[in-house]
Amino acid sequence: MTDTSRLLQAYDEQLRTDAETPSAISVTLLGPVRLVTFLGGRGFVTYRDLGGADEARVQELVEEAVAHFRADGGITKVEWKTRGHDHAPGLHEALLKHGFVPEEPESIMIGDAAALAVDVPLPDGVTLRRVTEEPDVRAMCAMQDEVFGSPVSDRTANAILRRQAIDPEMELWVADADGQIVTAGRLEPVPGTDFAGIWGGSTRPEWRGKGIYRALTAARARSALAQGKTLIHSDSTEYSRPILERYGFARVSTTTPYSWER
Repeated sequence: MTDTSRLLQAYDEQLRTDAETPSAISVTLLGPVRLVTFLGGRGFVTYRDLGGADEARVQELVEEAVAHFRADGGITKVEWKTRGHDHAPGLHEALLKHGFVPEEPESIMIGDAAALAVDVPLPDGVTLRRVTEEPDVRAMCAMQDEVFGSPVSDRTANAILRRQAIDPEMELWVADADGQIVTAGRLEPVPGTDFAGIWGGSTRPEWRGKGIYRALTAARARSALAQGKTLIHSDSTEYSRPILERYGFARVSTTTPYSWER
């Protein structure tokens, strides 16, 4: 088995069950598919695999999943998380038929936490820290909304604050410069696995290319190692993927979210 195959196997076995949705308020099983409800009117669809379903069965699963979320008037948005290595005949066409819109694909990156836990010099005047207090969390989320091109709102911050209340192991990290947050990201240790996830990585455009995101990632990796996590995983954009590749991370597959809104 190649190293990439080994890492992908660990990903499928350890990260595609309850470990993927620690803040769910309910999970409904639809054959091999998990229909997840989060606070804030968000639905989520995931699975370890589709159990060898043929195209007709895949179509049925999509129809039944959409019916499930339509029946819950509190759900306003649903994400169906696909992976490039899954056997899912006709899934793309079935999702489009039922109103799902594909977003940009991302790379599933996995590597050794120790490879990331290196010393990275910071530019003068830049400092790293963990944030826990609500004003800092809201400032962090506002910066991320801006970087990701979304209107600044309370929605992201409220979701993170709720998650923080029920998942105290989640860590929020930021870099400060000139009195503002310029880089941010989360560390999410996954209980009962070898993994911690690094998520939400974002840097203001004018601060990119200065090593700040690499330093923030190294700090998160050191924290993961301190908690006994030996592997790091991330769904990476084209901005962060090259950084992880420099430290020996493998691109084991891709993931494409499909979004449906009421």
